[in-house]
Amino acid sequence: MANAADDDKPVVSRAHARLLQQIDDEYRVTATFTGRAKMSAAVRDALARVPRHRFVDPGDECVAYLNQPLAIGHGQTISQPYIVALMTDLLELQGIERVLEIGTGSGYQTAVLAGLAAEVFSIEIVPELAATAAARLRDLGYHNVHVRLGDGNTGWPEHAPYDAIIVTAAGRVPSALLEQLKQGGRMVIPIAHGDGNQVLSIAKKTSQGTQYREVLPVRFVPLTGKQGAVD
Repeated sequence: MANAADDDKPVVSRAHARLLQQIDDEYRVTATFTGRAKMSAAVRDALARVPRHRFVDPGDECVAYLNQPLAIGHGQTISQPYIVALMTDLLELQGIERVLEIGTGSGYQTAVLAGLAAEVFSIEIVPELAATAAARLRDLGYHNVHVRLGDGNTGWPEHAPYDAIIVTAAGRVPSALLEQLKQGGRMVIPIAHGDGNQVLSIAKKTSQGTQYREVLPVRFVPLTGKQGAVD
C-alpha cells in the first residue's frame, strides 16, 4: 500500500475533517439502501490521507473538500467523496489485493485505492486525463499504481485475474471485466438501465456464476469506448 503521507495519523485541515464528518452523516442517511451505517475505519483513514485539493482543476481548490462532484474537463468529473468512500468500502479490501480501476479521471479514487490495496491498475480513455493523473500520482508518491491509456471495456488482461474491479462510469457490465475478475472477487459498478436510471451494483463472481446486488441509485458519466486498449 502507498500513501501521500507517511505519518500514522494524518493531519487534516478543518475543511477535510468537515468533509469526513459529512460522509459519515451520509452513510447513516443511506444505510437502508446500502446496508452500511458507518464508513469502515480503513476507508476513512485512506480518505484522510488523500489531499483532494491536489486532484481538482486549478481554481477549484477552494471547493475541493465539499461533498460534491466537480468537473475536471473533457466531460468528466471527480466523483462525490461519499460515493468514492462507499464504492471503496463495497470492495472490502484487506490490503493484499490487486485492483483494476476503469476510469482514472483525476486520479482521486485511484489514490484512495492505493492506500488500501497492494497494487492498483487504472485505465483512462481520455489521453490528457491519463497523462495528468499518472504524473500527479507519481509526484505524490503513489508507487503501487499503474495508469494506462486505453478502453476500459477490454480491461487489462496482462495483469489479470484481479481480486477486485471498480468502474467509475455507468454502462452495461463489460464481459471482458467479468472474465478478468478472480473467482470470489467483487466488481463495483454503476449499471445503466434502458430507462435512463443508474444503480450502483456489486457483482460477485462465484463458481455458480455472477451474483448481482443493487445498492443505490446514482448518476455517473457514461462508460465510453469499444475498441481495444492502446498504450
